[in-house]
Amino acid sequence: MIRDFWGKFTRLAAHIPFAEDLLTAYYCAFDRGTPSHVRFALIAALAYFISPLDILPDFLPLIGLTDDAAVLAGAVRLVWGSIKPEHRDAARQTLERLKTEKPSV
Repeated sequence: MIRDFWGKFTRLAAHIPFAEDLLTAYYCAFDRGTPSHVRFALIAALAYFISPLDILPDFLPLIGLTDDAAVLAGAVRLVWGSIKPEHRDAARQTLERLKTEKPSV
């Protein structure tokens, strides 16, 4: 699942408006200090993001990622108090690194 997440994320990173929130959720979900119920909610939202079975297929222009964004936004809203500044900082750093790296073919 982690490999699927990173594969899909790196292909879309520059184009996803909610990329920072997605990465923040990822870092919070895989932080062992995060409560189990929070980790479960975030991992479920991340699994929906990488799932090939979407309500709106990701390849549809402009609307393909809206269901992914809505699920993620709902999960983040539910667990907002568990997201730490370290998770946001790690997300920003990773996003900056991904934006400056040349894509591998």
